[in-house]
Amino acid sequence: MTDAETGETLISANVALKNSRQGTSTNTSGYFSLPNIEAGTYTVLVTYVGYQQITREITLAPGESRRLDIQLKPQGYQLEELVVQSESDQEEERAIGTAEIETEFIKEVPSVFQADVFRSLQLLPGIKSASDFSSGLYIRGGSPDQTLILLDRTTVYNPSHFFGFFSTFNPDAVKDIQLYKGGYPAKYGGRLGSVLSIFNKDGNRNEFEGSVTLGMLASRASVEGPFEKGSWMFAFRRSTLEPLLAVLQQSQDNIPESFYFWDLNGKINYDANENNKLSLAFYAGTDDLKFPFGDDANINLNYGNQTLSSTWTHIFSDNVFSNFTTTASRYFNFPSFNIASTPFERSNNIYDFSMQGDIEYFPNDNHDISTGFDLSLLTLKIKDRFDGDLNYNSRIHSQYGSFYIQDKWKISDQWTLTPGLRLNGFSEGSYLRWAPRLSAEYRPSDRIRLQGAYGRYHQFLTLFSNEAFTGFDAWFTTDEGVPPASGSQYILGLKTTPWPGYAFDVEGYYRTMENLFEPDPFLPDQAGVPYDETFRFGEGYATGVEFLFKRNIGRLTGFAGYTFGVTRRNFPGFNEPIQGGQARTYPPKYDRIHDIKVVLNYDLNSRWSASTVFNYATGQAYTKPLGQTAAFNFPTSSLDKQQLIVGKVNASRLPAYHRMDLSFSRDGTFFGLGEAQWQFQLVNVYSRRNIWFYNYDLDENPAERQAVKLLPILPTISYTLNF
Repeated sequence: MTDAETGETLISANVALKNSRQGTSTNTSGYFSLPNIEAGTYTVLVTYVGYQQITREITLAPGESRRLDIQLKPQGYQLEELVVQSESDQEEERAIGTAEIETEFIKEVPSVFQADVFRSLQLLPGIKSASDFSSGLYIRGGSPDQTLILLDRTTVYNPSHFFGFFSTFNPDAVKDIQLYKGGYPAKYGGRLGSVLSIFNKDGNRNEFEGSVTLGMLASRASVEGPFEKGSWMFAFRRSTLEPLLAVLQQSQDNIPESFYFWDLNGKINYDANENNKLSLAFYAGTDDLKFPFGDDANINLNYGNQTLSSTWTHIFSDNVFSNFTTTASRYFNFPSFNIASTPFERSNNIYDFSMQGDIEYFPNDNHDISTGFDLSLLTLKIKDRFDGDLNYNSRIHSQYGSFYIQDKWKISDQWTLTPGLRLNGFSEGSYLRWAPRLSAEYRPSDRIRLQGAYGRYHQFLTLFSNEAFTGFDAWFTTDEGVPPASGSQYILGLKTTPWPGYAFDVEGYYRTMENLFEPDPFLPDQAGVPYDETFRFGEGYATGVEFLFKRNIGRLTGFAGYTFGVTRRNFPGFNEPIQGGQARTYPPKYDRIHDIKVVLNYDLNSRWSASTVFNYATGQAYTKPLGQTAAFNFPTSSLDKQQLIVGKVNASRLPAYHRMDLSFSRDGTFFGLGEAQWQFQLVNVYSRRNIWFYNYDLDENPAERQAVKLLPILPTISYTLNF
């Protein structure tokens, strides 16, 4: 299944035999299979959101199989009153716990300075953001490290630029985004919470084309085109802050001496024949900062990611399909400080090499069996030096392996059951973990789906993240005496189509988190301490319900979502009762009990369109200082020793967060050379100064509290040329 204009493969397109219950959807390579169809004449109906539906009549003789290469044309502009479609033809494949967004949606919705994949995902129910300055994904009560992030099947360990302000994924390079918010299938593993799988474009197989976007913070360019039996795509993005920094340095202090980030995406595809295809995809990105913040103090940050994947797609037969992939991923992080001529340096590297195989087998119309393996070699290195002396050195080299099997079993026209099983093994500590999965769907009518899912999950890595700069992030892994974290997920869902072009979904979830491990914040010095004694262990849970109402027909489209969610953690040393007993649970900082999001897009005419986004969320949790004590060391000194007295961990709340953004886009041409678009945006239209955190001046008596605020009203402009 491909795009008729570019030749790009289409993922999750719907294929069905008209007037029957037989149907399927395309996989991540754009292939589909409808096996064991009896002889006769059929009408094949193909639909995909944003594309014109097509029908194709075929006649099958007894024992005949037919290969169809289907091309879909993008949907043209239509007025609402001219749209005619059936109630079921345009229905999306809405599996439990999943969400998909289109790349056009990412570019259309208002965003801070430029379009961003993660900030668009944060608009979906169940996904929360930490602040205006963070693109991190906090999904259903989980921290960012509980989401597995894949780029062309390769793990990305720090998917951020500009200290977490933007994600590393260039929207010009992205073809498809698949998010499993929970209850994800046996194919994936290694994380407790969710999976985000991103695929880059293959490149235009019909003609050369390109795009250039000039923005206030960063600019980007992409080119793609065909070659004999294949296609290629390259996309580049770089920050453009140098002129602004040069101006600010003339009038203000504490301005970075230099700062930039860049990333490069590429993909090359080669079609050896109709049954064998090869692809090579890569990514490289770096952030670099030099920041003097005093007379004798400076900070240098240098971090980034590099990924490489090579995939062989092979069709064994009409009902056996496979992908075999080799991947390499590297995350590097080299922060350094120099305060009063005393340097601190860190060297943190992750090397991840893997071989993966996935096979799909369609024995008949009732079963879709998939199986696969993943063999990985993982190396984590961390070195800390203080004033030239090595005070922490850790190197863990581990083999990781997994095997899974899953069957999507269509019991009847109403019932579908998907059992699965995954086996995970980790050599350091000799850990072996079984992870059963099960999901079910009951369809009493074409407009209603009742869904449920259960899964057991395990995580062998943990992220120690700094709230200010993601460049300080450091990954740690399980080892002897540091067992992996585990958790279970339970999900119930109702998916409905109340009217053609509308959807109303409800999902409730409950998830456990056991044996969470993280570096012990109460450990004063890690030097000489055994690795397993540098961690503390805890547990947690998250529960909630999500509502989504969506309209995807006509000139006015968009959605409104509401999430009620609660997440709690329990670690020793936090909220322990004075008289002993078990420590009380506390909410992490990203716990937002109520969360409302509204996204609307309106086509004003053939050239102009408008978009608006509104967010409301319960205030962020924080620990409130109650006071301080002072003791004097008499008679030898008059210097006071102060100690802060705080209340229960994260028992207080910042004021509620809310913000509205507005965007206008105008389509046109650039002197006949290509299509062009102006985009004018107002971020935080009514200039709500939401509070990021409170800063306390303890030198004053009583201590003074100052609110550190987030973004004010912020106009932005960008210009895009497509040629």
